[in-house]
Amino acid sequence: MATSCVQLCRGCAGHFRSNTWRVSLLVSAHVQSREAGVRTAVKTNVIAGNRSTFHTRQTTRQPGGCRYYSGYNAGPEQGDRGAEWRSTDPLQEHSHALSHIRDALPMTDTDTDTDTRLAVYPGASEEVGDGDATRTAVVPSTLPFESSSLRDYVNESETLNKLVQLGVKLWKLEQRPNVGTMLLKLDFQTDVVPRLLFLKQIGVEDSGLANILSVNPFILKEDLENLQARVNFLKSKKFSPETVASMVTRAPYLLNFSVKRMDNRLGFYQEQLGLNPSKTRDIVSRLPRLLCGSLEPVKETLKVCKFELGFKDNEIQHIVTLVPKVLTTNKKKLTQIFDYIHNTMKVPQHLIVKFPQVFNSRLLRYKERHLFLEYLGKAQYCPDQPNYVSLDRLASLPDEAFCTEVASATFDDFLMFQKTM
Repeated sequence: MATSCVQLCRGCAGHFRSNTWRVSLLVSAHVQSREAGVRTAVKTNVIAGNRSTFHTRQTTRQPGGCRYYSGYNAGPEQGDRGAEWRSTDPLQEHSHALSHIRDALPMTDTDTDTDTRLAVYPGASEEVGDGDATRTAVVPSTLPFESSSLRDYVNESETLNKLVQLGVKLWKLEQRPNVGTMLLKLDFQTDVVPRLLFLKQIGVEDSGLANILSVNPFILKEDLENLQARVNFLKSKKFSPETVASMVTRAPYLLNFSVKRMDNRLGFYQEQLGLNPSKTRDIVSRLPRLLCGSLEPVKETLKVCKFELGFKDNEIQHIVTLVPKVLTTNKKKLTQIFDYIHNTMKVPQHLIVKFPQVFNSRLLRYKERHLFLEYLGKAQYCPDQPNYVSLDRLASLPDEAFCTEVASATFDDFLMFQKTM
């Protein structure tokens, strides 16, 4: 009798283990197929009218690209939803696993009439109230949850649609981290329109609005009171309204900086260059990005001009007054151009100070033109000698005008000479 009972118990145990193994295998296989099906449905958007709320987002980064999210599912409660599914009760885990088997059953005609087939159901321990149910977002079937390009959202987002009509270059903005997501979260009427009206009020032309937003979309997040305070500061420093509008158009990041920062930079240029307020305003209005960039490269450039190139303080002041761009020129370019013109072309230093425009051109241009003039026997840069060639004409004339007016040769001759270099 005892032997029979033992055999019966062993048989039951073996049968139980066999059934448990089959259920586990079925659950595992279905979970994988279920997850793959959900991902496919989300990417291809085959099922229309989807009303499901996805609490987790699978983000797959592509090389060199960014991901933008539509923001329809964003909420303060979203976090690590996976933690809510990890229950310590084995009965709850088993109940959740069996729910996938239930979902694997063929859908009836009644099921296909509903729009909740891809809904993510709460865990066994999660309680959903009436308030949560009413807050479930309705996601448009044509709007992707994530994309690597803003063009997928243009037709659905009023903000992006209006920016495109305005002429903003979204293809440039989408290449910058987090900018696309920021634009998707903006409301056109409350966030964009007031800033556009502000820019119009200070005198920015319609053609300049698109350029400002294409370069500096972050101005749409700036507080209007701060923007007005910065404009008032520039006007208090005797910049005319027309000059302020021109500066904002040519330096789109100007109004992103605080009044204190702009005041420090104006004081720096006035003190370091020994300029009066009028000349300081002049160089800043001609090159407004001097108020936006870092001061360290400018300090380095001033040291190079004084200690390596040998310019005196009054000469540096004269150079900067005529060509403010010298302050932002790379020091390597400055030294190479000065070395070639002064040591190779034998141009005196005082002539370089007189024509600082030479620092705006490329070194290759001087090499090609000087060697061509030397080949023709016309490389004469001394004002006291006949056939004098000024540095201004050497640097600024187009190739055709240089050949006919300076070298007295044809443009084809100059092209043939360039091939021999």
